[in-house]
Amino acid sequence: FLIVCEGTVTERTYFKETGRLERGIVVLDIVSEGVPKTVVERAVARKKASEREAKRRKDQNLRYDEIWCVFDVDTHPFLPEARQQAKDNGIHVAVSNPCFELWLLLHFQDQTAHIDCDKVGHLCREHMPGYRKAPPCEVLMPRQQEATTRAAQLDKWQADRGNAGANPSTGVYRLVQEIKAVRAIP
Repeated sequence: FLIVCEGTVTERTYFKETGRLERGIVVLDIVSEGVPKTVVERAVARKKASEREAKRRKDQNLRYDEIWCVFDVDTHPFLPEARQQAKDNGIHVAVSNPCFELWLLLHFQDQTAHIDCDKVGHLCREHMPGYRKAPPCEVLMPRQQEATTRAAQLDKWQADRGNAGANPSTGVYRLVQEIKAVRAIP
């Protein structure tokens, strides 16, 4: 899996640990000054480069099995364009609204009310004293299935209301499920 994301600390730490636990199948590419469009453009470039290298060396194993872009809604411009570009290039997206920390919060509690990033951060610190940007993965990983269940229920709830992707929501659970599914393959 190639995961391209905008978070230089939180997302990097979380996915690095997830990849380590899941047999090192995750390659991270961090776009430090990115917005969703920049993240998707980097993913498209990495995909094309891996395809060229696979063709040149006649080795299809050099291609990525899946490519994901992880980004927040925040106040980013060109979000619909980034989603469309990803779709047009066969790249998955895991979008969190309002921010990636919502995914961390779902490791501890349900969240259905509209919430801003400051409040998400405050609640994360209540559950993880001392938390700033580097998540305590030793606390989070044992709760990952709980977060996945909560996020999937939240996703369905928003979709049933005609508000797919609305605040609060996160698609990170789909990425985590895909990574874990690879582990299940003998």
